[in-house]
Amino acid sequence: MAYNSLHYLLFFPIIIFIYFLIPDRKRWILLLLASYYFYMCWKLEYVLLIIASTLIDYYAGIQMGKTDVKSERKKYLIISLLVNLGLLFSFKYFNFVNESIRAIFGYYNIFYNVPAFNVLLPVGISFYTFQTLSYTIDVYRGDKDAEKHLGIFALYVSFFPQLVAGPIERSTRLLPQFFEKHDFNYENITSGLKQMLWGFFKKIVIADRLSIYVSAVYNNQEQHNGISLLLATFFFTVQVYCDFSAYSDIGIGSARVMGYDLMTNFKRPFFADSIQNLWQRWHISLTTWFKDYIYIPMGGNKVPKWRWYFNIFSVFLISGLWHGAAWTFVVFGALHGIYLVIPLMLKTILNKIPNLPIIRNIPKIYNGFKILLTFALFSFAMIFFRSLSFSDSLEILVKFGKLKGELFIGNVGSLVYSLLAILFLFIVELEQEYSIVNFSFFKNNNYFVRLFSYVVLVLTILMFGVFDNGQFIYFQF
Repeated sequence: MAYNSLHYLLFFPIIIFIYFLIPDRKRWILLLLASYYFYMCWKLEYVLLIIASTLIDYYAGIQMGKTDVKSERKKYLIISLLVNLGLLFSFKYFNFVNESIRAIFGYYNIFYNVPAFNVLLPVGISFYTFQTLSYTIDVYRGDKDAEKHLGIFALYVSFFPQLVAGPIERSTRLLPQFFEKHDFNYENITSGLKQMLWGFFKKIVIADRLSIYVSAVYNNQEQHNGISLLLATFFFTVQVYCDFSAYSDIGIGSARVMGYDLMTNFKRPFFADSIQNLWQRWHISLTTWFKDYIYIPMGGNKVPKWRWYFNIFSVFLISGLWHGAAWTFVVFGALHGIYLVIPLMLKTILNKIPNLPIIRNIPKIYNGFKILLTFALFSFAMIFFRSLSFSDSLEILVKFGKLKGELFIGNVGSLVYSLLAILFLFIVELEQEYSIVNFSFFKNNNYFVRLFSYVVLVLTILMFGVFDNGQFIYFQF
């Protein structure tokens, strides 16, 4: 069930109505059944994968909780890792590895006939796998006591507001909330609905409209010149942000209506003044997951410099693979690893050069330059994220140098709507980033100004939204 569907607009109010009607101690049952139904709306059989993962990790947690002997606890952690990562590899990465081996063997004329594993990728498998793995790792480390309530643990794994595309919650943060009493709270409900509304605007009015232009260009790149491809790349960068952050906004808002607090997943990433700062603002739940469970165990920055650089690059290479089983995603991750490592390697040299660049002496201009450069670097990596193949990515890069020819416009009205929506998005986030209170619409002290703002937003969605039930981009991960 997609958030941007009539199905969800009927499902959610019904669940909320029943949720506040029934006794608090029974709500976990409602939410668990609702979460399984929410997921089964995509493909009935794949709920069995969530149930299997839940039972294995529940068992592993219980067994680890029975002993303080680290070697004994490690056995059950390994069981959890093998099962979860095994399922993830089988459904998401087997064909990628298999085809890569086939290509290598074929180059050397070596016979290779291992068949492909032709099944549909379970929606959101990367998200709920990482969420349940964080639980078993936390129990193994002693950061979290084993959860004895199977139903509550199952709800933690499958909680519908963040099941399919995050945020990837930690057991130490979300599990305790299922044992708390959540009364009907007007502030929670209104703030949750407002965040959901903003998410619908970003998805339906901006992301889905931009996707029309992006798909027309990227899916037929041989027919377009460099200018069209540059515009499509800019549009895609904004599209991905609006699409993914919209899912987070709708999920976080949905949870808040019921009284649950999910972690912030995006924090105005296009105002970041470095790639490092961007990843502190973009998909925060994944970035912190990699930091806590891979980067720090590898030694983090408490190692020799060469090893530190290796740790950073490795984590982002893995991050690229997490996003998708294709070489384009590997390059996407590798580029970000390079973006982070190169400045660290050159930092000492650059600091010895006085007044370089001279623009540094004008702080506001220098900061603006860094923001634009960060956005440009991120957009460049997005070429590989969006391209259908690595060879397509290279062809697009070559075409950037061929700027002659007419700019592809497509539907003029749609293009104008897209540009105006992007402008509105940046104005709102500019206000939020720099706290321009006098310009505030949605947080204005005047009730009627706030009400008018939300009415206009609803009407904008209804008038200019793309209602084709466009799938959220991150569902494929």
